[in-house]
Amino acid sequence: MALPTLPAWEPIAGLYIVATPIGNLGDITLRALAVLQGAALIACEDTRVTGKLLNLYGIKARLQRLDDHAPPEVRARVIDEARQAAVVLVSDAGTPLISDPGYRLVREARAAGITVTSIPGPCAAVSALAMAGLPSDRFLFAGFLPVKDKARREMLEGLADVAGTLVFYETAPRLERSLLAIAELWPTREVAVARELTKLHEECRTGTAAALAKHYAAHPPKGEIVLLIGPPGEDEAPVHDTDALLRAALAEAGPGKAAGIVAKETGIDRAALYARALELKGG
Repeated sequence: MALPTLPAWEPIAGLYIVATPIGNLGDITLRALAVLQGAALIACEDTRVTGKLLNLYGIKARLQRLDDHAPPEVRARVIDEARQAAVVLVSDAGTPLISDPGYRLVREARAAGITVTSIPGPCAAVSALAMAGLPSDRFLFAGFLPVKDKARREMLEGLADVAGTLVFYETAPRLERSLLAIAELWPTREVAVARELTKLHEECRTGTAAALAKHYAAHPPKGEIVLLIGPPGEDEAPVHDTDALLRAALAEAGPGKAAGIVAKETGIDRAALYARALELKGG
């Protein structure tokens, strides 16, 4: 593809954080293309993914793989080059460092006195927030939810009082379990699932977590997902530490009775509590 007319840019030594498309390759900015074209080196998460983008726009560049597993000496070489020339950092998609590699490199570059410049562009979290219709005047991006049920619940409980929309990245295979965990904690909150952003099958679906879990159980999702949870309402019931309550009840009663005691105290579904009580007793 022939390059469009790019803004004039004289390469200056430093580290340039360049946002790239999250799906639709047409979402690259002209400034980003100019910087990519003029860079002496492009540090990237996966050279194959970045190579595809560069090839589309006819840009030839020297690439260096740099992900979270890169040893310190690789970052050191990139920083040394940034002292003398323009070096770009990209991730596979979107804005680097937003749940993507790059934090260590940027921190070490700044500590070394290297000029760091951000070339803004696509970001899945912001794109999803803009289209979801949830309050956007205050939000918290919290990266990926933990894989394990207990850790996921603890993370959500810790964010219960945030007076803003919560934004997470999630994978398709884990979406249903995350929605069920949210439904257990906050059955009335509005939730949004945005997936395949900027692509042909882009979708943003809203509703309660339980309703969304039911939908995606029947229609297994594909693609990368942004999961958003609306802020707490004034009449929202407090989040309970159900594990602690169940353990206390299990000290005096069996799983069934313990689940009933905690259900009466918290209003949480007894069947879910019973299943968790069995897990706690078995563990």
